[in-house]
Amino acid sequence: MVRLVLVLGDQLSPQLSALQKADMKSDVVVMAEVMDETSYVPHHPKKIAFILAAMRKFAAELRQMGWRVAYTTLDDPLNTGSITGELIRQADAFSAAGVVYTEPGEWRLIEALDALPLRTHCLADDRYIARHSEFSQWAKGRKALRMEYFYREMRRKTGLLMDDGKPVGGKWNYDHDNRKPAPGALYYGGPQRFEPDAVVSEVLTIVQERFGQNFGDLHPFWFATDRSQAEAHFQQWLSQGLCYFGDFQDAMLEDESFLYHAVIGLYINVGLLDPLAVCQQVEDAYRKGDAPLNAAEGFIRQIIGWREYMRGIYFYEGPKYTARNDLGHTRDLPSLYWGGATKMNCLQQSVAQTSQEAYAHHIQRLMVLGNFALLAGVAPTQIHEWFLAVYADAFEWVEAPNVIGMSQFADGGIIASKPYVSSGNYIHKMSNYCKSCEYRVQDKTGADACPFNLLYWDFLNRHSVRFAGNPRMGNIYRVWERFSADKQAMILSEAADFLARLDAGEPV
Repeated sequence: MVRLVLVLGDQLSPQLSALQKADMKSDVVVMAEVMDETSYVPHHPKKIAFILAAMRKFAAELRQMGWRVAYTTLDDPLNTGSITGELIRQADAFSAAGVVYTEPGEWRLIEALDALPLRTHCLADDRYIARHSEFSQWAKGRKALRMEYFYREMRRKTGLLMDDGKPVGGKWNYDHDNRKPAPGALYYGGPQRFEPDAVVSEVLTIVQERFGQNFGDLHPFWFATDRSQAEAHFQQWLSQGLCYFGDFQDAMLEDESFLYHAVIGLYINVGLLDPLAVCQQVEDAYRKGDAPLNAAEGFIRQIIGWREYMRGIYFYEGPKYTARNDLGHTRDLPSLYWGGATKMNCLQQSVAQTSQEAYAHHIQRLMVLGNFALLAGVAPTQIHEWFLAVYADAFEWVEAPNVIGMSQFADGGIIASKPYVSSGNYIHKMSNYCKSCEYRVQDKTGADACPFNLLYWDFLNRHSVRFAGNPRMGNIYRVWERFSADKQAMILSEAADFLARLDAGEPV
């Protein structure tokens, strides 16, 4: 009997469990471009185009392998607009006995498929290193779910950068060596760029017509959209960018979007690259002497550490995690995140880059965009949905814990032991943004004071009951307590004035 085999837009892997368990001779692969998936948040046009083009090329790859594929394009007049609607329609068309699918990476889709009025069989997504049960077993009974200790388990499991059961170099983590400020010159030309072919061009036309009003630039479009292109892009970075990646992974440069970053999160997250395979190649580069240990370890930690840990947290905490707001923040997301005018050069640079590339690296996301939202008291769901919308690599299982937990501390400390907040000094140290800013990062108060300086102390004062006793924040609060009453009052007054102007929609 015929079964339908659902393949989602972030499941473009030949080794997908649903494909492995299906019968090529009798089963039908279902893939669908639907409005539900392209519009549940206002996705960046580049993100939509990337996923749709990659889906179409993967469908062609499956057909070449011998699969029968029922593919619904976005402009198909019979398109029902939802994944479940397409499954019901195709089940009727093929008289299918049921649906087999690999577990989606977002709770909303899991719940929709659970409610499907068809016989279904959900399989684990074994493209990840840690199973849900494995993460749950690790988390059970722990007072704090810190990534570092989970990461060590993943190192042991994979054997990456391990010698005789011990970490190469004698340390698990070389993050301390990866904090050099912005370099004076770059020795890497950035990610490989691909000219749109016929498939991509057709998708770009559709996306321009339907989503051209969304935040973000569709053109120029240069992403890899198939496995061979993604692999070529990675190989170029491996040979040219990896050796400098570790030192400067936290650095930020004006008008430089990529520095030495691999920019492969989007390719891994949709299935065009295998996470373990890229880590193994990075390890090989280190062992051959082509890359330093701090670069190799830093990259591998992001993949088998943070990436796996984020997925573990997302499923461990359940579908209500994205609604967490433990600090009670309610401010609307400022218009500057959607391209509105701002005099803050770090924010202007990060938002403009996001609009142009559907990409920003982790420090821009955490310590500029996320830091400002946290200090300003933006509602976590609003900044979460913004991150989910604007980045090509953003899928809820990986984005939500990074934003709700790590960036906004809205989960109350499940992920982070203290809020990731800083004054303007951190941005000044790690970038050249402050040199071209209308504000003065050296000024702590006054008309020209960097707003990060004002908001930093305002945040700490506002949440002093919550954080003054935090062992990692005690010294900071002691500095605040040493300020005179007049200085404290001035800082809080100027912060309140800034936030009032922000709320009024004035360019700040």
